[in-house]
Amino acid sequence: MQSSGAKSEPGLQEVLHALANRHRLMIIGWLADPKANFPAQRDGDLIEDGVCVSFITEKTGLSQPTVTTHMQVLAKAGLVIPRRIKNWVYYRLNDSVAERFLGDLGTLLRRS
Repeated sequence: MQSSGAKSEPGLQEVLHALANRHRLMIIGWLADPKANFPAQRDGDLIEDGVCVSFITEKTGLSQPTVTTHMQVLAKAGLVIPRRIKNWVYYRLNDSVAERFLGDLGTLLRRS
């Protein structure tokens, strides 16, 4: 994970910023195990395609524009992968970025 926001991959600081909001942190936790946290969907597979933004909106109790903004922050940080299916956007956890973030954070904390 690179430290500069100018690079193509998200930096540690950008990921930490995305996770600093309690709603976004909660959403990431839910997306880590979508089958346990969301109902089956008519369109899109929970694992392969992700969770429809309407289900995320319902579960958070926030407005759809607010959830969309949160999801855009998570996507910019690389933590989620958006996919449009019909008229909806589906989001799934980007496992490789999450794993890299955890490793980088562990490395940073062990340096002291």
